[in-house]
Amino acid sequence: MELPLDYATLRLIWWALLGVLLIGFTLTDGFDLGVGALLPFVARSDEERRMVINTVGATWEGNQVWFILGGGAIFAAWPFVYAVSFSGFYLAMFLVLSALILRPVAFKYRSKRPSPAWRSFWDWALFVGGFVPALVFGVAVGNVLLGAPFRFDGDLRAFYEGNLLGLFTPFSLVCGLLSVAMLVLHGAAWLGMKAEKGPVQVRARTIGMIAALLSIVLFAVGALFVTYGDLGYRIVSAVNTGGPSNPLYTTVQAASGAWLDNYARYPWMLTAPALGFGGALAALLGLWLRSEPLAFAGSSLSATGIISTVGLSMFPFILPSSVDPRSSLTVWNASSTSITLFIMLLVTLIFLPIVLFYTAWVYKVLWGRTSTAALKTNPDLY
Repeated sequence: MELPLDYATLRLIWWALLGVLLIGFTLTDGFDLGVGALLPFVARSDEERRMVINTVGATWEGNQVWFILGGGAIFAAWPFVYAVSFSGFYLAMFLVLSALILRPVAFKYRSKRPSPAWRSFWDWALFVGGFVPALVFGVAVGNVLLGAPFRFDGDLRAFYEGNLLGLFTPFSLVCGLLSVAMLVLHGAAWLGMKAEKGPVQVRARTIGMIAALLSIVLFAVGALFVTYGDLGYRIVSAVNTGGPSNPLYTTVQAASGAWLDNYARYPWMLTAPALGFGGALAALLGLWLRSEPLAFAGSSLSATGIISTVGLSMFPFILPSSVDPRSSLTVWNASSTSITLFIMLLVTLIFLPIVLFYTAWVYKVLWGRTSTAALKTNPDLY
């Protein structure tokens, strides 16, 4: 069957769509995680904490769909990546899922009893459910840039040679802290738009400005690691962009500074790190000037730029191997078949616009500030 798009184009499209899903998850569920991480610090009374929780209470479940879509896309479009990452990083995934499971339980159970100790416990559970995933996601990205300790044998059986503690290196911790700062900034900007004007908004603005500065500093530190550290991989063999998916057909070498190669070839890619820095500066300015739309737009652009920087720096790599570079997974050697990618693309072109339209409609209907006064009159609030 002859398809209207060649194999290489389909692979490139699905690499881009994976990036779109990751950015979508960060921009939507990201502010949920940020608000959870901020909860114990911006709200002091029970009414303030309930108000903060309800700024995300109507949409957090829908926002998590982006996370599920991202996992599903990896499973269907990049089976080698799914097999290695979800099995090799099993303990890290379990840690993230455990933290994420705390969130719905905390949302539903927190107000079931009036006991201050009971409610305080679930408030800290929401903090864990926001902080831990943000940290681990960033650490995971750091390890992807470093290369994961896996290899394939001649039968393409994957062997993972790492452990949970091995994931926490100086560079990966910088990436983890950058992820936390980025999402805390996004959460603070969200509270600026959704929380009633008052003490909570003031505290969120103060912490958000600190998070914006930390985002800039940590992003710069990460750039120094990439520039001067022993990071990077480079394909040194001929690349068949439309060939069969077999990682062992590609020759890869570890090469310090290789993650900067694409910026020399395609200068337009520099717009990604520029957005990362510029968006954080815009968010800082918006928080300083008390311009909620500018702060939220800035935090959104910063997150988009930071994630795009990782993807564009690594292209065409998706998951390099630190113990056997030949086993590294790239856009050209780790995808599903062309017919699978094409059918998935047709389904995406039909349903993704519907999801985006419905999501936009939900936010339009539910738009407006959440107030402490509404807690006494609206029985649907947490």
